[in-house]
Amino acid sequence: MKIFLDTANIAEIREAASIGMLDGVTTNPTLIAKEGKEFKSVLEEICEVVPGPVNAEVVSVDFTGMVREGEVLAKIHPKIVVKVPMIKEGLKAIRKLTDQGIKVNTTLIFSPSQALLAAKAGANFVSPFIGRLDDISQSGMDLIRQIIQIFDNYEIATEVLVASSRHPLHVVESALIGADIVTMPYKVFEQLLKHPLTDIGLKNFLSDWEKFKSTYKAENLLELLKVR
Repeated sequence: MKIFLDTANIAEIREAASIGMLDGVTTNPTLIAKEGKEFKSVLEEICEVVPGPVNAEVVSVDFTGMVREGEVLAKIHPKIVVKVPMIKEGLKAIRKLTDQGIKVNTTLIFSPSQALLAAKAGANFVSPFIGRLDDISQSGMDLIRQIIQIFDNYEIATEVLVASSRHPLHVVESALIGADIVTMPYKVFEQLLKHPLTDIGLKNFLSDWEKFKSTYKAENLLELLKVR
């Protein structure tokens, strides 16, 4: 399963990329505006750091506006994927953009029927928002299961990009179900790395090492191995 960050913060993106686990990024105008930089330059900088797709969202809600914005966004960098909302005009725009060879991610998916229509329109990705469903007492993960089942039934190549993930369990459950991608805030990405037993184990190990190296009068492992 691929891991995307849902952010426009270049420091967070660089740190995640340095670990070697970052496959892509999802952004939106709100996230980019928080950075206090020129819109286009933020996207360009992200594209230079991220090894995979960088999702940038249109703001128009009419066919002509979405297509025009999508065309301009796609020209910024080959890694750009255009995010289009799941509305009737959006489906028309998806078809037009994909016919031009522009990759599209259909955002704000909340039902299996929406995901199916987006895929049939030609979307490369669909983004079901699981956290927002959980917020209204519906199961976001059930939606992911349904979409994956439908796509598997008909060998639909559109990738399922799980969005609005709120905690590590969302990520683990998505992986168990078989989602293609999960995008998450940097905070959730950091939480994936941590476990209290890891911290305790490392603390105990380092304590034992301090005792061991004093016995052999060595400051570090390389010195103990006589490596210079």
